[in-house]
This record gives sequence, C-alpha cells and structure tokens, in this order.
Amino acid sequence: MRILITGITGFVGSHLAEYALAHGVEVAGALRWRSNTQHIDHLRDRRTLIRSDLRDLFSVRTLLDAAAPDYIVHLAAQSFVAASWETPSETLATNAVSQMNLLEAMRQLGSKARFLVIGSSEEYGQVYPDELPIRETNPLRPLSPYAVSKVTQDLMGYQYFKSYGMHIVRARAFNHTGPRRGDAFATSNFAKQVAEIEAGVREPVIHVGDLKPTRDFSDVRDIVHGYWLLLERGDPGDVYNLCSGEDWSIERMLNFLLAQSRVSGIDVRQD
Repeated sequence: MRILITGITGFVGSHLAEYALAHGVEVAGALRWRSNTQHIDHLRDRRTLIRSDLRDLFSVRTLLDAAAPDYIVHLAAQSFVAASWETPSETLATNAVSQMNLLEAMRQLGSKARFLVIGSSEEYGQVYPDELPIRETNPLRPLSPYAVSKVTQDLMGYQYFKSYGMHIVRARAFNHTGPRRGDAFATSNFAKQVAEIEAGVREPVIHVGDLKPTRDFSDVRDIVHGYWLLLERGDPGDVYNLCSGEDWSIERMLNFLLAQSRVSGIDVRQD
C-alpha cells in the first residue's frame, strides 16, 4: 500500500506522513523545487520525495507514474485566507488548477487510486443562526478567494466522480492546530509569543487582535486520523465535515494557552 501526499512538507502533510508510516503504508510526497523539508527531515530514510510542478499536467503524469499510489491526498495549497485577498489568481491556481491536473492525470492514466479532496469549512461562508450546527447539506456561500478556490476543488471532485466513476471522497475540515503550524495563524502566534516570553527573549506582553470570533478547533492529529478513515471507509462522491463539534472563542484559546505558561502575570494588549 502506498500513499501520495502533495504538500507533504507542510503542517498537515507532515503529520499525515507520520500517521501513514506508523500504519505500515509506504509514503511518497510531491516536492516543489523551493520546498523546505524541515518538517519531514526526521523521516528522511522512510519516505520518497518526487519533484513535481502540480500546475503542469505533464509533470503530474510523471509524478503519478513514479509514485504508483493507492491513495492520494492533495494537501498542497495556499491556505491563508488573508493572503488570498492579495493574490486571488495565485490562490486559485495553487489550489484548484493543481487538483485539476491530478484528477485529469489519474483519468488519462487509468489510475484506480482513492483520492481525498481537502476542502474547508470556509466553503460555507455566510452561515445564518438557524443553520447551526453546520451540516454537509448547508448551502455554500464563500466569502473569500480562498473559500472560492476550495468550493472549486470540492465541486470538481464531485464532477470527476460522477463523470468518470473515480473513487473520490471530499472532506470539509474545520480549524485545526498543533505542532508545526505557521505563526501567521492566531493560535500558533499566541503560542509562539508565550514560548518566547518563557525563554526570556520577549517582554511579558502578548499582542493580540480581535478575540471575539469563535471557531471549531481540532488537533491536527485528530484531523489526520479523520482523513485516513475517509480514505478507507468514505463513500465515493460523498462529502464529510471534520470537526470537534465545539466552538471556542479566540479569547478562550488565548486563556487556555496562558494557563499552560510557566510565567504568570503576562499582559495582554489588543492591537
């Protein structure tokens, strides 16, 4: 059994690689020429990296030929919502065009691999109070270029399933956090600031933004487990929410992190 992970060097991809290896599955990863491999360097002798440009169909065909996967998880993405407003075209190309090439290469090569589309709760966008809790049948009303790119991936996966009978399952993951997440995201940024205060390289002041929004947070390792269950047991063509079912305000998450700190009396300043 072999899995191909695009975005293997990233936050979620590295955890998925660890999970697959722990379950006796061979791991191959698609690698961009400028990728930083620090998150998977500890797996150096246990994974295969294949250089590929996911936005080039010929390169993707070569990748699939070399990897010969049974499972494919497309985690390569521009995943920062704020950045998508600055680079909408790049976001769409990175997220959707790359998936189109993967699915089209699978179709052309007759691949029987199981493919997991990585969607996002951002696809739901505008959600009204009477629609909570959010179910998979909720209308998609995306509110950012990032969300539009994820809706595109989602519906593209359904179309390839219906048109060609391919084994494609779709996931809509809500917020997840944990080791290796970039500090552009609030929870990771808070954790980094607390760690720097503990290390004595920052004054005991933590800078924050708006603390009122609420999110459904999961541990990345739980999300990866969910992805694996969808690969093994998900019904082709169906879509599944992955979440904890509990909402946390950003303020609650901050207070949770502060409670873990070895330094007391940290001042919180809202920018």
